[in-house]
Amino acid sequence: MPTHLHLAVNGTLMRGLALNGNLQAIGATYLREAKTAPEYRLWSIQDCYPAMLRVAEGGAAIDLEIWAVPAIGLGALLLQEPPGLCIGKVELENGEQVLGVLGEPYCCESGQEITQWGGWRAYCQSLSFT
Repeated sequence: MPTHLHLAVNGTLMRGLALNGNLQAIGATYLREAKTAPEYRLWSIQDCYPAMLRVAEGGAAIDLEIWAVPAIGLGALLLQEPPGLCIGKVELENGEQVLGVLGEPYCCESGQEITQWGGWRAYCQSLSFT
């Protein structure tokens, strides 16, 4: 079993944002910026955090960060995530598949779609609250 897993994060876990300390607390290490394959859509959940879903049509590439997360800490990290978020497989623009934070469909249904911004950080900058 691997000691570390690559995890794609697309919202408040990213560097400098509200929940990044949760990654640091479990000993995660930032690796790089990345983008998803152009098959995802992104929603703002009450302007507090994003939720991302893979879709069959109308998707776009979404900005991410890739982190090396200690496998033993992944459960603790997930338990601290906001309601409606989960871990699943995410396809990157280079075809690589990694674990990533996704939104459950019910969560996205009540949110505002923000796919056109290409990522949470760009959306937040448009609101001037990062």
